Amino acid sequence: MNIIDLRSDTVTHPTPAMREAMAAAEVGDDVYGEDPTINRLQKLAAEKMGKAAGLFVPSGTMGNLLAVMSHCQRGDEVMMGGMGHTFLHEAGGVSALGGVFVHTIPNQADGTLKLEDIEGGIRSDDIHEPPSRLLVLENTQNRCGGIPLSREYTDAAARLAHKYGLKVHIDGARIFNAAAALKIPAKDLVHSADSVTFCLSKGLCAPVGSVLCGDEEFIQRARRLRKMLGGGMRQAGILAAAGIIALEQMTERLAEDHRRARDLANGLAKIQGVVFEIGMPQTNMVFPALAKSVKESTFEMEKALSKEGIKVDTVSGRLFRLVTHYWISDADVQKTVQSFDHLLSK
Repeated sequence: MNIIDLRSDTVTHPTPAMREAMAAAEVGDDVYGEDPTINRLQKLAAEKMGKAAGLFVPSGTMGNLLAVMSHCQRGDEVMMGGMGHTFLHEAGGVSALGGVFVHTIPNQADGTLKLEDIEGGIRSDDIHEPPSRLLVLENTQNRCGGIPLSREYTDAAARLAHKYGLKVHIDGARIFNAAAALKIPAKDLVHSADSVTFCLSKGLCAPVGSVLCGDEEFIQRARRLRKMLGGGMRQAGILAAAGIIALEQMTERLAEDHRRARDLANGLAKIQGVVFEIGMPQTNMVFPALAKSVKESTFEMEKALSKEGIKVDTVSGRLFRLVTHYWISDADVQKTVQSFDHLLSK
């Protein structure tokens, strides 16, 4: 049975070109800074982000943790959205390992944080309070619908944060999806930020890894902390080779995933019992919900769909998340719509 895996773009496999590049990769000891393939990836990533330097890390979670720990001291405060990945899904690492206090701000329906909420949340110089040091934004904003944040919004938020002496980090796990949706270079979406992390292993199909980018001094601090956290790698150029293919080839095709997400959403929207309460997809994430009239829960439908070879993610008892990616075809989209229709028409 052909498995249609829509749970996430994290399930993507390396492309044939990546496997060839990995097999042929020139390697060295990266802790010594001697792996030429990693060095090439880091330089390429920094150029793509318009930053001075980059650091290859095993995961986006580690990249975000390193960013917070590099910008903040223990006892400092980081501000971020209450629907942000760093707050919801990174095991509380910034507090448990970094000793940094998290101050959450409500995300708006469009994924943004209100500028007045940011300004109102910045601490005064009071010894009773943790000093506000960092603002974290997420682009695309996952839980709000995979929504891209505009350059204009990010610039405005960064100006406000910098006015009060805060640094700005962007969790750009899917920043290239945002760039494809907004039709501008990724570096334009992060040029006002002090640092950015992006993933190679989601829609870009590399088997593992993310890159953290910023200025030279920031990256040197992050490199030391990466070693402390056990992320110092040796002959990891084999992994970086796939990352180079991801940046050179896969970033250019993400609009295809977005088109399939729209096709999937449009097909599902025609089915009685399916509603789109948080809106239609803007990138590669589709969030269909079950209408109140539907007796089944998403968890029950998840099991039924699995028997038909379709894997989906459930956000709650009424809400799904379906994510298109390189390994999802037009035929897969059509079959998924037909399966939803069949199950809901029983």
